[in-house]
Amino acid sequence: MKFGVVIFPSKKLQDLVNSYRKRYDPHYALIPPHLTIKNAFEATEVDAKDLADKLRQIACNTNPFTLKTSKISSFQPVNNVIYFKIDPTEELTALHSDINHEFGGQNSEYAFVPHITIGQNLSNDEHSDVYGSLRMTKVNYEEKVDRFHLLYQLENGSWTVYETFRLGRE
Repeated sequence: MKFGVVIFPSKKLQDLVNSYRKRYDPHYALIPPHLTIKNAFEATEVDAKDLADKLRQIACNTNPFTLKTSKISSFQPVNNVIYFKIDPTEELTALHSDINHEFGGQNSEYAFVPHITIGQNLSNDEHSDVYGSLRMTKVNYEEKVDRFHLLYQLENGSWTVYETFRLGRE
């Protein structure tokens, strides 16, 4: 099975992100807007229970933090992904590091750039047009993050929550 770890933003921010995603992201119907903490990885159902225990411990040792978006950016020329840039914080970077370290340090092919995707799999011309019209858009949004989620992928390609982990000591 495929698993991943994400933060879902508030409904208000998800609605704003979806206003772009429904036009520019072919994965729009498969997963709600999210900030990826741990990229998709293979694990068994038995592994998932062990992973959940480890994630619960990480969550207990991580305080809630503020998530801030600042602008629309792009990963071009690496790939044609357009996203809401999330300002990195010490807590967010530590959460990403702790989770990825706990999973045997599986190296991602990319450095951690906190973001919420609004467009992907665009042709070069589409990317140029869309990013050109959006890149000056200010996206000043701020909210408190107090949880993250372990997801798994269903047979139809969509993702669903396996377990939710609240940050800080309860």
